Amino acid sequence: MAKTIREAYGEALVEFGADNPRIVVLDADLSGSTKSGIFGKKYPERFFNLGIAEANMVGVAAGMASEGKIPFINTFAAFLVTMGLIGARAYGSYSNLNMKFMGAYTGLSDAYDGPTHHTLEDIAIMRALPNFQVFAASDASNARWLTKNAIEVEAPMYIRLSRGSVPDLYAPDEKFEVGKGKILREGTDATIISCGIVLHEAVKAAEILAGQGVNVRVVDMFSIKPIDKELILDSAAKTKFIVTAEEHSIVGGLGGAVAEVLTEAGASVKQAFVGLNDTHAETGDYGKLFQKYGLDADAIVRKTLAGLGK
Repeated sequence: MAKTIREAYGEALVEFGADNPRIVVLDADLSGSTKSGIFGKKYPERFFNLGIAEANMVGVAAGMASEGKIPFINTFAAFLVTMGLIGARAYGSYSNLNMKFMGAYTGLSDAYDGPTHHTLEDIAIMRALPNFQVFAASDASNARWLTKNAIEVEAPMYIRLSRGSVPDLYAPDEKFEVGKGKILREGTDATIISCGIVLHEAVKAAEILAGQGVNVRVVDMFSIKPIDKELILDSAAKTKFIVTAEEHSIVGGLGGAVAEVLTEAGASVKQAFVGLNDTHAETGDYGKLFQKYGLDADAIVRKTLAGLGK
């Protein structure tokens, strides 16, 4: 059984925290859910539960960062990019402090806690902040690397961590690079560029399409800012159509970032968007929400076939 993304993150904090006393972890009374509590049990002197006070938590983390610590800030993404936004903007973006914003339960993955717990605009918000790097973990191995990279790179970061369970896409020793996507499958007819949990649906969609004689390239764009312009333009040159698929609003998310690259370069390729169509989402079973809002493999297949005129 593959580790969940959040479990891999919590274990990575403990692993890398053993040799780096600069790492401190903050949480807003959700450490059992975010899995930051794994670090808290191992290193209680470097773990701080700030309670349900997200804005205050970010301010405390800013003070720690200004003194040379590497603060990992944890709570549900819905609250981190809203109540925590003023601090992210002032301390992370404007002051360029070395703060790590770890958005838990992103997209629709907090399925039953109520519609206000969904996070469908966080990529748009955080990638608009100057100096911030933005990532979306796609499996356990990627989550571990993103944690390690966050420790090694002196920059404010926002990292999406889903609650959902997914199979492993990568080997434990897979190599990743900031600003570079990963090609999971080659194809010549179309390219599906995705991130996070929806990436697994994109892989399923490519398998379905292959059975219909359609060869699709699948790209994991886990690094959303900076984004892999070279790979996007290569995909535009080598395939006839691009589909972006994400667990996010189609306004300002990964799809928008890809469209910006294509437009700036004058690439002559059509693009379709799989994501929530400028709407809030209701509460319910996670898988059924994917179906209702058109985020599953079947929806990606339909978009791809339509774009190819099939």
